[in-house]
Amino acid sequence: MKEIEITTSAQLYNDISELSLEDKMLMHKASEARKTAYAPYSKFSVGAALLLENNQIVLGNNQENAAYPSGMCAERVAIWKAGSDFPGVRIKKLAISASSSIARVDKPIGPCGACRQTLSEYEINQKEPMQVLFMGEFGEVVKTSSLLSLLPFSFDSTYL
Repeated sequence: MKEIEITTSAQLYNDISELSLEDKMLMHKASEARKTAYAPYSKFSVGAALLLENNQIVLGNNQENAAYPSGMCAERVAIWKAGSDFPGVRIKKLAISASSSIARVDKPIGPCGACRQTLSEYEINQKEPMQVLFMGEFGEVVKTSSLLSLLPFSFDSTYL
């Protein structure tokens, strides 16, 4: 047996004011997208904003329905919209913002496992990392240089 160690790194900002102008703008777009999420069951709204290499911004937010949990996460709404509207255009950055109508969300909320898997396929296929920024409604912001840093031992099409 051989033990291996997997490490990752991220930048932690005290709040959105510490971000670069581009990152701040993208996080504001994610926050705006969050405000129109349809989350009557979970009361947990998420917005996502993708910055593409052609400088287009694609937004997404979570969409729930009465057959809960068959709704869709903001990140997958945004990435599939980008893939549909801008096929082959690389994704430079993803910003995510989350809030709740029943609790204060003041810690960074990263993508769920299903979103990480979906996003990783786009990053692998474009052969270029996408930066990921995430936060709650208030407070700290986490920034990673790559989606795959959030998903060690990812599963991709090379296994099929």
